[in-house]
Amino acid sequence: MKKIWKVILITLSLVLLVAVTVFATLIATGYRPQSAQPLSVQKVSEIEAYLDRYFIDSYDEKALADAAASGLVAATGDRWSYYLTAEEYQAYEEAMNNAYVGIGVTITLSEEDGGMRIESVTPGSPAEDAGLQVGDIITHAEGQATAEIGMDATRAIVKGEEGTFVTLTISRSGERFELRVERRSIETPVAVGEMLENGIGYVRINNFDNRCAQETIAETDRLISEGAQALIFDLRFNGGGLKSELVKTLDYILPEGVVFQSKDYQGRESTDRSDARCLDLPIAVLVNAESYSAAEFFAAAIQEYAWGSVVGAKTTGKGNFQNAFRLSDGSLLNISTGKYFTPNGLSLSETGVTPDLEVELSEEDQARFYYGRLPHEEDAQLQAAIAEVLRKCS
Repeated sequence: MKKIWKVILITLSLVLLVAVTVFATLIATGYRPQSAQPLSVQKVSEIEAYLDRYFIDSYDEKALADAAASGLVAATGDRWSYYLTAEEYQAYEEAMNNAYVGIGVTITLSEEDGGMRIESVTPGSPAEDAGLQVGDIITHAEGQATAEIGMDATRAIVKGEEGTFVTLTISRSGERFELRVERRSIETPVAVGEMLENGIGYVRINNFDNRCAQETIAETDRLISEGAQALIFDLRFNGGGLKSELVKTLDYILPEGVVFQSKDYQGRESTDRSDARCLDLPIAVLVNAESYSAAEFFAAAIQEYAWGSVVGAKTTGKGNFQNAFRLSDGSLLNISTGKYFTPNGLSLSETGVTPDLEVELSEEDQARFYYGRLPHEEDAQLQAAIAEVLRKCS
C-alpha cells in the first residue's frame, strides 16, 4: 500500500513540476491569462467573438484589424504616434529614403480644370524628359478620369514598377494630347542651395531624413567656395526626420558644446555634442508653423548658441520622438518612446520656437512658396532674413 502511495505522490509531483514549467515558460514569453490581459485586448477579443458569432453580413478581417490598431494608437491622445497599414508602409519608406519610383511630379486636384494640376516637375525626371510642365492638367491616367478617381488613386496609377510606362492624357492651354512616361527611381533633393545677391548663400532643407547632412554640408561648402559671406537656412515646411542627420548638421555649423539632448521611456538620457570646427558667418534660419521636430531643434540650437537669427513664424512644438516597429503582417507602429531637449535642456512640446524676428506670410503666399512659385523678391520672410544677415555683415 505504501508503495502505491509513493508512486502516486511521485506522479503528482511530476505533473505539478511540468505544469509549473509550462506556466513559467508562457509567462516568460509574454502570455497572460484572459483576466490579466490589458482591457483593450479583452474588449477587442470580445467584439471579435460577437462579430464572428452574430454579425449577419461579411466583413474584411484585415480591415477590422487595421481599424482596431489605428484606433488603439489614436486613443492614446498622442498626435505624433500613428499606425500604418502594410500598403501605407511603402510610402513611409520612400519618404524616409527621399527616393521613390514614379515620374517626378507633384500634383493637386483642380476641379475647375477637370483633373490633377502639375504643381512642380523634378529636374532630370522622366516627367521633364517627356515634356510635362507646371500648370499641365492630367485629365486621365491609363484611361481613368483623374477628377473622378481622386488624388490617391491617381498617384497609385502613376507609380509602379521601375522601367514600366504610364499613359497620361494632358490638357494644356485648351489642347489635349497623350504622353507615355517612363517610371524610374527618383531621388528627391534634400537640400538645395543657390547664391543670392550681396554674397548671401541660401540653402533650403526639405527634411532631416536620409542624406540631409551630406547634402546640406555639400551645398553650404559649395556656396562658401563661391564667395558666400552669409548664410540663410530655410526650414519652412520641413517635417523633421532623423536625429542622427540633425546632429551631424548642427555639428558642422555650431562650435564645441552640447547640441542636442534626449530621454527615452526607460529614463535613459543621451547627450550629443559638436566639436570645435564651426561656421563663422552671419546666419539666419527660416521657420514657419509647418516646421516640425528636428527642424525646430535645429532652429532652437542656433538660437540658444546665439549663432544666428531665427526668422519667420512660430514653429509647431513637437518634443516627443518616435520609434517604428514593423508588425508581423508588414504594417507599422510608430509610437512616441521619448522626449527631445534643446542644448539648454528645454522641451519644445506645445511651445515650439518663437522666432527672433516674427514675420507672417499670407495663406496665398505660403501656398505659392510650398509649390515653388513665390519669387524671392515677394517672399516677405526671406527678405527679412536677408536684411538680418546683411545687418550683421555691416
